[in-house]
Amino acid sequence: MDNYNKGENNRPKTPGMKGPKMPFNLYWIYLIVFAAIIGMYFFSENTGGIQKEIAWSEFQGYVKDNSISKIVVDNKSNTLKATVRKDSVSHVFKADADKAGDKPSILVKIPSADKFSDFYDKVRAEHNYNIDVSYEPNTTSAWDILLSFLPIVLIFGLFIYMMRRMSGGGGGGGGGVFSVGKSKAQLYDKGSDLRVTFKDVAGLSEAKEEIEEIVEFLKNPSRYTEIGGKIPKGALLVGPPGTGKTLLAKAVAGEANVPFFSLSGSDFVEMFVGVGASRVRDLFKQAKEKSPCIIFIDEIDAIGRARGRNLNMGSNDERENTLNQLLTEMDGFGTNSGIIILAATNRADILDKALLRAGRFDRQITVDLPDVNDRKEIFKVHLRPVKIDDTVDVEFLARQTPGFSGADIANVCNEAALIAARKGKKVVQKDDFTNAVDRIVGGLEKKNKVTTLDERKTIAIHEAGHATLSWFLQYANPLVKVTIVPRGKALGAAWYLPEERQITTKEQMLDEMCALLGGRAAEEVFVGHISSGAANDLERVTKQAYAMISYLGMSEKLPNISYYDSSGEAYGFTKPYSEETALLIDKEVQAMINEQYERAKDLLRKHAGGHEKLANLLVTEEVIFAEDLKKIFGERQWVSRSEEILKETEEPPKDVEIEIKKDGDNTDMITPEGQSE
Repeated sequence: MDNYNKGENNRPKTPGMKGPKMPFNLYWIYLIVFAAIIGMYFFSENTGGIQKEIAWSEFQGYVKDNSISKIVVDNKSNTLKATVRKDSVSHVFKADADKAGDKPSILVKIPSADKFSDFYDKVRAEHNYNIDVSYEPNTTSAWDILLSFLPIVLIFGLFIYMMRRMSGGGGGGGGGVFSVGKSKAQLYDKGSDLRVTFKDVAGLSEAKEEIEEIVEFLKNPSRYTEIGGKIPKGALLVGPPGTGKTLLAKAVAGEANVPFFSLSGSDFVEMFVGVGASRVRDLFKQAKEKSPCIIFIDEIDAIGRARGRNLNMGSNDERENTLNQLLTEMDGFGTNSGIIILAATNRADILDKALLRAGRFDRQITVDLPDVNDRKEIFKVHLRPVKIDDTVDVEFLARQTPGFSGADIANVCNEAALIAARKGKKVVQKDDFTNAVDRIVGGLEKKNKVTTLDERKTIAIHEAGHATLSWFLQYANPLVKVTIVPRGKALGAAWYLPEERQITTKEQMLDEMCALLGGRAAEEVFVGHISSGAANDLERVTKQAYAMISYLGMSEKLPNISYYDSSGEAYGFTKPYSEETALLIDKEVQAMINEQYERAKDLLRKHAGGHEKLANLLVTEEVIFAEDLKKIFGERQWVSRSEEILKETEEPPKDVEIEIKKDGDNTDMITPEGQSE
């Protein structure tokens, strides 16, 4: 705890050095005054006691009983205040005697001052009481007046405070109700200290080229206008999450020597009707004042969703109003010369067509997952702050991570550094990176998870079934590593090196489907019963079979037909085919899966001896590699391009685990009781 606050304010002060000044805040004065008023109120209540109001006839009885010590008569209001003797407090106040205080008093409404005088003279003559009586024009004190007007003053002050807050004044920071229509865009003006440049964006060479052209147009417009070129009004960055769309926009802000407005699509949406459109108008108003400039809208699908899809029961849709205003500002009667709009989304299929037409977003820049060369460049960027040794081969890391996005690679580098630090290393080594990939793909290793020997044998037979089929199937992804060590939700896992294809044939898909069914087939053939561990395999096989038949037209009975709607608009809640066709699709899916399942069982029976050796090795070693399969089954007959590339890199030591990033559908995991990874 001593080291937690060792900041600049805790440094030893040198002579003449002044300490940090506490910021003055007017609210402290309000709080002190309010506390003082409350304290005085309770103090007066405690010292003066309560005042009981009684009738004139009852008061006469108390006077005759000699329970009153002092009387103050108000001539104007015809009221009197009488002080009760201490020995008569219980008689006058009864149950409230403990609340009477030090000066118990009663209030009485008298008929008139003359009537009271006559009554008092009569009592004094009869009983000879010595009561102090005085006549005053008004018994109301200044404190009473203050207390009576205090609620009105407080309400009036609260009203003024709320009005100032609503108008953005009074220290509200412009966040009041009246400023809710103002744009929330963050402005990076000329000379802003933005550290992200195009040097920090690795890969994405085509996307960077177009983005750099936009920046160059703003810096040197005459180069393009002299030959009749016009600056594009907008560019839409489209791609999967983590591919660097927002990073590209940050690089534009760092490179362009022009004002840069940055905000999210959700910043336009508010609970108040009309706020989104107002913020769009205010944004473009500020942009026109700063022209030439760039506006970046991240996650534009928050407001750019296609109109007419939301069933709002005829009500006013705030998002549609915001989108209409954005469309008008981008290409209306007004001119927005010098304003370029950049937007990013990973859901371009749901955007409104009017937003995507030429003249608004003139360019759609696709930011795909990086290929092997791009991954190599991305690794170089994220390895700059990491201390590594000579064992780390960037080329090897790039080859081992197919399907990784830029964000995934950044996570791998950070996780490897954490693993190395956890082991007490001074530098990050190659095995730290491979363990980091393993950790990210499969989850935390759980070596202490309790499993029985029968369960371990079943898991080993299951995983050996996958490994055996992947070795003998021509188009199956080549195996790299198999383990029965529980990791995350999985009881076992197999890592493959998927081939980075642009198109996939039916034969390749069928081989992959057969390899996925290898675990369930091995359980049935060699164990004699099946388990819940194949839940993830069956889910992926079923989805792939339906995709092949319904979307890709790879069925013999339904050839060359696709029921997939890429726009998401055509079908709605209805199926694009009849019930008879739906039944035929189900039968074709079942037949395709059954065919590959029988094929898997036949291959396993043919290579039963090698499968048994592999399963026994898994039980004892827990982790096996492709080299172990080569010793058992011999050289693989078919060598894929991925394996050729892998051989070109340095072979890792035997004691180093090779973990391969799964490409969504390229990592098999056996899971307990229907849980899937």
